[in-house]
Amino acid sequence: MRDGSGFAARGASLRPAKVHDLRAAEMPEVLRYGACDLLVVSGLPGAGKSTLMSRSARVPLIDSQHVRAKFQARLPSWMPYPVFRPCVRAAHYVRLFRAVRAGGPLVVQDCGTVPGVRSWIARTARRQGRGVHLLFIDADPLDARAGQFARGRALSPRQFDRHRVIARRAREFLSQASAPPRGWSSVVLLSRAGAREIVEIAFGNAPGAMK
Repeated sequence: MRDGSGFAARGASLRPAKVHDLRAAEMPEVLRYGACDLLVVSGLPGAGKSTLMSRSARVPLIDSQHVRAKFQARLPSWMPYPVFRPCVRAAHYVRLFRAVRAGGPLVVQDCGTVPGVRSWIARTARRQGRGVHLLFIDADPLDARAGQFARGRALSPRQFDRHRVIARRAREFLSQASAPPRGWSSVVLLSRAGAREIVEIAFGNAPGAMK
């Protein structure tokens, strides 16, 4: 992994090139990565990905919910989301590809339903000489479902079941892994409650960060 990538956690440093399972650990206040690194935030819809990103990161964010909100602001309120969902997805991926290729620190929201996209992100970041990291929020499906209803954007049962299967497979794989998947610099596993304790997702060297 590139120098300058790591985590500052209440005065202690977590080693890079590792899977950091923090679901039952004392939570860090800050997750700190290299100055130009790329972080992918994954987990069930309703797990708190968008909330964590918007509250804690002060770098460019790529979140499909932002694109959806822009479309909804311009379209009639009576128009159901499935009608313009393909346009939202297309606009989201165009924005994602441009942001990744532009370089610099970046946080990307990803539900994991299109593995090829995540692989492309990792390959492109590595070719650019950037560290690429995964943060997985391990949320209980019932809590995630409640989170969807609370934000007013609930998936259909069939759609949610698909996400639940994908998230379960990812959780099982990452929980047993001794090292990040090939090509990734690090993995952090958080509980939904633990994600709320993160104060900042920062990029660049600072006291307490991995040098």
